[in-house]
Amino acid sequence: MDVAALKRHCRSLPGSAEQLYADPANILVYSVGGKRFAYFKTSEPERWRFSFKVAPERFLELTDQPGIKPARWLGIHRWITVVDVASVPTAELKALVGWSYGYAWDRLTRRQRAAILDDAPDTGVPVR
Repeated sequence: MDVAALKRHCRSLPGSAEQLYADPANILVYSVGGKRFAYFKTSEPERWRFSFKVAPERFLELTDQPGIKPARWLGIHRWITVVDVASVPTAELKALVGWSYGYAWDRLTRRQRAAILDDAPDTGVPVR
């Protein structure tokens, strides 16, 4: 999966919002109901590095793989950074992003979830 396809996938999740933060952050953030679930770094030398939250039991396993490391500043909260998204199989990357999205979704109130589901077109993407 390339960067453009991954961006489309993140945007396709129900209630997903995309926001670009310029200097000094230089990140493209994906969130649901104000809860972040993924982001891309948009400036050099880390351009298009992709970060997201992972399950506690997957953190060490994933960060032991080449090209995956704890996310700067957020690594202590089990966020990881994938240096090159093309190096991770598409199905695995979608599953990992899905977990991060679900984690953010679970932290929304019932009212927020209902509003998102009422406003979202039926994409066939399961929501917890």
